[in-house]
Amino acid sequence: MEIFCSIAVYAGFLAAFLGFVSILWPLKWLGIATRRRGAIVFVCGVAAVLIAFIMPAQETRIAAIESRLDGIMPAYQFQEFHSIRVHASRAKVFQALKEVRAGEIFLFRTLTTIRRFGRPGPESILNAPEQMPLLEVATRTTFLLLAEDADREIVIGTLVAAPLGWRLRDRPTPDAFREFRTPGYALATMNFRLEDAGAGETLLTTETRVYATDASARRRFAPYWRTIYPGSALIRVMWLRAVRHRAEL
Repeated sequence: MEIFCSIAVYAGFLAAFLGFVSILWPLKWLGIATRRRGAIVFVCGVAAVLIAFIMPAQETRIAAIESRLDGIMPAYQFQEFHSIRVHASRAKVFQALKEVRAGEIFLFRTLTTIRRFGRPGPESILNAPEQMPLLEVATRTTFLLLAEDADREIVIGTLVAAPLGWRLRDRPTPDAFREFRTPGYALATMNFRLEDAGAGETLLTTETRVYATDASARRRFAPYWRTIYPGSALIRVMWLRAVRHRAEL
């Protein structure tokens, strides 16, 4: 559902852009032969974006707890999942996961610079120092370490939407994170999970879940998520590949 909404957002952006250009200079080679048609394409593109933004996000609740992530966030409205096979032991993959740096992740700095609109900003996972492990940067800035089972799973979490006037020191503690349901917030969790895959390989997965505490927070977060989803997914895929590269050295 969320993937299709994200596709609709970017298809709408593209149509709106082409329609706007055609209002000025009709793009006949695309079949937009008149300014009137350009205006129609523009309006349709804007409408597609707006519809994708306001589509309700359905809540998912897991049936059984199979991971630390399941225990911390058993219900969510937004989610993404990625996996990779690594030819190395779980211990070696876990060590690589803890040590990988932002500079090792392809396109990480480009995509995070776009996410923060080119502004320098304070140190965070979106503005990570070159020589510091990325998970360490995350947990010393805006993310909380929610669970860690050596060679098996790491779970981190943060608030990704909050009412006006919220301050970082107001965020819940790791112990309170699971039960945090104050209206107006959206909580995000991300895990890395390792499983034996046989033949000396490890299956490394990462899943991100976001839970909005009320309908208002869900509506406010949906446009943001559906816009950043492609970049977010690419970062996670490249992150897994960077871990694999380090572990297989």
